[in-house]
Amino acid sequence: MMVKTNSAKAWFLAARPKTLTGAMAPVCVGLSAAWVEMGSLQWAPALMCMAFALLMQIDANLVNDFLDYRGGIDLADRLGPERACAQGWITPEAMQRGIAAVTTVACLVGLPLVWWGGWWMVVVGAACVVGCLLYSTLARMALGDVLVVVFFGLVPVLVTYYLQAGSLSLEGDAKLFAAALAMGLVTDCLLLVNNFRDRDTDRRVGKRTIPNLIGERRTYILYALVGAAACALVYSQTRLPVFYLAVNFYLVSRMQRIRRGRELNKILGQTAASILLFALLYSVGIIFNI
Repeated sequence: MMVKTNSAKAWFLAARPKTLTGAMAPVCVGLSAAWVEMGSLQWAPALMCMAFALLMQIDANLVNDFLDYRGGIDLADRLGPERACAQGWITPEAMQRGIAAVTTVACLVGLPLVWWGGWWMVVVGAACVVGCLLYSTLARMALGDVLVVVFFGLVPVLVTYYLQAGSLSLEGDAKLFAAALAMGLVTDCLLLVNNFRDRDTDRRVGKRTIPNLIGERRTYILYALVGAAACALVYSQTRLPVFYLAVNFYLVSRMQRIRRGRELNKILGQTAASILLFALLYSVGIIFNI
């Protein structure tokens, strides 16, 4: 692929737009839960939450691109989508400036949420930025899955809901916590596929991931169990996510047939789509009491 260095196309590719469903879905879940509770939404904080989540996802992609390049993780035989720094589409110096710019814009977009949520929103925002910057480092120690569950499930769902409803309690909002955890688990399926595809190259560079720690067969089982657990967590609220479970099982069966190679990127893309599917099924289910 011919891409001019530091061009708009280069930055578009570096942002990895196909991954943005993982940022959108949990915000949608939080908004749907608030809609059911309140009967309406405050659209200003809703849009700010969505914009902040999308910007932080792009930021995480840029940070991951830069740090993996600098750390020698992106080898010549990489099976995943091409990375901007490794391909020379974006220079390391420009990528650092881009990361600083996106982080700054994200913080500016999220700062007005203090008006609705109080000053502790600054703490939440700071935690998101720190998590974004540390993700690549922690992912090499098999801790990436924990960050995904926290920052793509618990944090966005609960904070989005809180900014709409104005309150949150573990006892009173047990179903919401269950939905937030389910969203994090569903999103983690994306990381499982990504790390499963890269297990051979990750092993060579010393990167520890769940698939490398538990092996191929157990990764298939884990992918299926994570999807089943997500559906079980919200089953008392809506039956619709059962359709997601069928998709989850279908995708893991395809993983078993493919096993290795670039064709696993198709499973990665379909898993990304299934995250949004789960969010939509849950949202429709609780709104219409299905």
